Amino acid sequence: MNKQLIGVIAIIALVIGFIFWNKSKSESDLVKIMDVPSFEMTNQYGEKFTERDMLGKVYLVEFFFTSCPTICPVMKQNLRIIEDSINDPQFGIVSITIDPKRDTPERLLQHYKQIQAKSPNWYMLTAERDYIQEVSKKFNIYLGDAKDDAKSLDHSGQFALVDKQGKIRSRVNGHGIPKLYYSGLNYTDAAGVNPSLNGTYHPDVTMVIEDIKKLLEE
Repeated sequence: MNKQLIGVIAIIALVIGFIFWNKSKSESDLVKIMDVPSFEMTNQYGEKFTERDMLGKVYLVEFFFTSCPTICPVMKQNLRIIEDSINDPQFGIVSITIDPKRDTPERLLQHYKQIQAKSPNWYMLTAERDYIQEVSKKFNIYLGDAKDDAKSLDHSGQFALVDKQGKIRSRVNGHGIPKLYYSGLNYTDAAGVNPSLNGTYHPDVTMVIEDIKKLLEE
């Protein structure tokens, strides 16, 4: 059984388990999904960085690459909206590149300045591509196979929400099923996603702002 299939089975089992264990939860409750996966990477300052460096902070995790022409600019715009809305020293963002060949620490620092990130707790990380792929699988966040052409790289437009204790947290729906992750994309209407900076941002963006504030108060 390949690793991808095992990952799919694991997440299905996780969802089924939450159906039975979280029926009493309201939609605004934040359940604990799992421990944030352990990792060791290099940040935009050329320093070693692990998940332990974010203990005591509430933060979002995303996968991206600096030359992404489609969803990444939208995700970054929405992260800036979130950053401005929170404005708390205990909040942070972890952005993991999926294109380490091009996204060196120097390039990541340039990108950090380019998007006018304000938070000193916004870290942009890189590592070997195979290692990044393994970390994304542990998060159960989709990441396409590595290709040499940066334009062909594929990844999810989702954010993982992590609390101060290093637990991934999520809302549940009326049936007790967790959202798992929050969309960082934009909507043109209720029917589809618009990969454009001119679109109306996804309701998940408003939702995750509310949930970050809740976790900061815990």
